[in-house]
Amino acid sequence: MIRINATERIHNDRRDWHNLRGMLPFLWEFRGRALFALACLVLAKLASVGVPLVLKDIIDAFEGGQTEPARQALALPVGLLMAYGALKLSGSLFNELRDVVFARVRFRAMRRLSTRVLAHLHRLSLRYHLERQSGAISRDLERGTRSVSTILNYMVFSVIPVFVEFTLVAVVLLAKYELVFTLVTFGTVLVYVAFTFAITEWRMDYRRRMNVLDSQANSQAFDSLLNYETVKYFGNERMELERYDNTLTEWEDVAVKSQSSMSLLNFGQGSIIAVGVTAIMFFAAQGVVAGRMSIGDLVLVNAFMLQLFIPLGFLGIVYRQIKYALADMDLVFKLLEREPEIQDAPGAPALILRQGRLRFDGVSFHYQPERPILRDVDFRIEPGEKVAVVGHSGAGKSTLARLLFRSYEVNAGRILIDDQDIRDVTQQSLRGAIGIVPQDTVLFNDSIYYNLAYGRPDASREEVERAAELAHIRAFVESLPDGWDTVVGERGLKLSGGEKQRVAIARAILKRPRIMLFDEATSSLDSKTEQAIQQTLAEVAEDHTTLVIAHRLSTVVDAQRILVMESGRIIEQGEHRRLLADGGVYAAMWELQQREREQVPSAS
Repeated sequence: MIRINATERIHNDRRDWHNLRGMLPFLWEFRGRALFALACLVLAKLASVGVPLVLKDIIDAFEGGQTEPARQALALPVGLLMAYGALKLSGSLFNELRDVVFARVRFRAMRRLSTRVLAHLHRLSLRYHLERQSGAISRDLERGTRSVSTILNYMVFSVIPVFVEFTLVAVVLLAKYELVFTLVTFGTVLVYVAFTFAITEWRMDYRRRMNVLDSQANSQAFDSLLNYETVKYFGNERMELERYDNTLTEWEDVAVKSQSSMSLLNFGQGSIIAVGVTAIMFFAAQGVVAGRMSIGDLVLVNAFMLQLFIPLGFLGIVYRQIKYALADMDLVFKLLEREPEIQDAPGAPALILRQGRLRFDGVSFHYQPERPILRDVDFRIEPGEKVAVVGHSGAGKSTLARLLFRSYEVNAGRILIDDQDIRDVTQQSLRGAIGIVPQDTVLFNDSIYYNLAYGRPDASREEVERAAELAHIRAFVESLPDGWDTVVGERGLKLSGGEKQRVAIARAILKRPRIMLFDEATSSLDSKTEQAIQQTLAEVAEDHTTLVIAHRLSTVVDAQRILVMESGRIIEQGEHRRLLADGGVYAAMWELQQREREQVPSAS
């Protein structure tokens, strides 16, 4: 069983107060509405407390009417009955008015927090997104943003109303009756609250474990569906189901313990209420027998007790739900407190593009200190020049692209664009200057047109169609039954690798950046399509500073310079013919790839 020690509990309590304070900015926008809703709440409770008082007078009037003239006995209760009805109606009216007024506050807070979380996730650096579990974070964020509405709802509709009603009832009991009634009533309330809080804190251990297992199970299911084809390839459906079911089995055991402890809590609460009501009725009955109290007083005290304990019965549930919501909300606020690894320098200006000259100046980089990826990489790309970087897998080629985009920060050296260190300019302006065709193109689950236009959302339809034509995908799109409105599926799974790559090329063309980056841009294309697009890429790169990262050497023979990387270093550089003539690593790679191409027809 999960246990949380005293230090952890104190820390959790501090986090709860910290998170509650964090909600205040979301309320400040509608502070007028919030105050008006609180005023309606107080008026509703005044009406609620007034109902038993009028009921007492009605009963006393009927009791006294037995010895008074019939006319007077009839006139007085009618007036009180009208007052009784008016108070009941007022209570209902102010409660509903409170709900209507406060609805905008609750839902706007949810909207603001959800938007803020998504914006923060986009600000977090690549390292975080490579390490996160999409399914788990999706479930955590769903619960976390919903928790804001839950807390506001319970605070305004449950906790504060009960507090206001307790205060009003205490004033009436102290003013009209013996001290024993106040002591019994609020003594019972204190015991009830203390018992509820103690048992609920114990039960929270189960709830936290349930949340962890729930997120874990959701992540496993999400991951399994994302890798649907891989599961099918290896016939591992049973293994995936067993892994998912094992986690749910743990969740089931904890959930059963949670439900059993809830039954204990409910029975304890019911026992405390029963003892308290019995005691208060005993003292009230004694007062009636002794003549110190009327029948109306007995009904009033009983009504107050029931009126207090009905919401108090829900208060136990409310407290649990608030604690659960605070635990859920803590996940969101911890995420919001996480600092992005890559941040703009204070007051950083936008990148000023003049010619688009690119320079890697003595760049070294590692993900872990014991495993260097780049070692003193130094090269320059002049405006309009096309430079290719080649090498075996793991040589550090794609890391160059990630550093250029500032997905990671260099550990040594610097990267310059027009003599400006990219660490000194805003990330937004830097990425706006670079167009990329990545090796693994991921598309939105939307139409082909949406994915094409993503490169420049304000582009006209003619510009989007022209970019598709340059990327040799327009004819394919227009041949589809739904044409440009064809939905590509999650991550673009309805398209082939080559089709997705051509969409990526089209939107890079549409973006019209000064610097172009092709990271294995034709790796998923067949030879015929590759040859068609190679000419397009050459045209696109003509007036751009172009960095091509490639494994297939046939795609870079037209580059002005080719850099050969090995173990994070540039070991050769020059144009294609010169490197072949040198007979070094590049020449060996070329010969190997030529032999592989020659063997493909015979192998088939």
